[in-house]
Amino acid sequence: MASFLTGFATFGSTPLLEKFVAFTEARHRVLVENVANIDTPGYRTRQVDASAFQTELKRAATDRRRPDAQLKLRDSSTWRVDDHGALRLTPKLEPAENTLLHDGTNTRLERQMSLLAENGMAHQAAVTMLKNKYDGLMTAIRGRTT
Repeated sequence: MASFLTGFATFGSTPLLEKFVAFTEARHRVLVENVANIDTPGYRTRQVDASAFQTELKRAATDRRRPDAQLKLRDSSTWRVDDHGALRLTPKLEPAENTLLHDGTNTRLERQMSLLAENGMAHQAAVTMLKNKYDGLMTAIRGRTT
């Protein structure tokens, strides 16, 4: 039974969804910090590139030769996978789009709120898919359909 559960955790889309959920959770913290510091003079917006992470996740999924092979993400300048398999983000300063504001910041509240909403929807979708996978496993373990 233990090997079955280990296989379930490393098989198919489960590890992809888990990494994506970890990414959106960490990115949410970065975006919230940007909003919290909207009035901090000299604060520069931080970012992590969601598109680059999704591209790397797709590459890692494609590179898995066997369905039970481990998902291996390559480290980048904004994320890495630590020795325990946890995803760690290192946000980068976002360059000013045009000019800095009068207090030396480059944070636009509307942009950060839009990114928060987008990130929140992506996170919720991934969590829902992951929950459905685990609910299916629980149904199989119980041996009943209702």
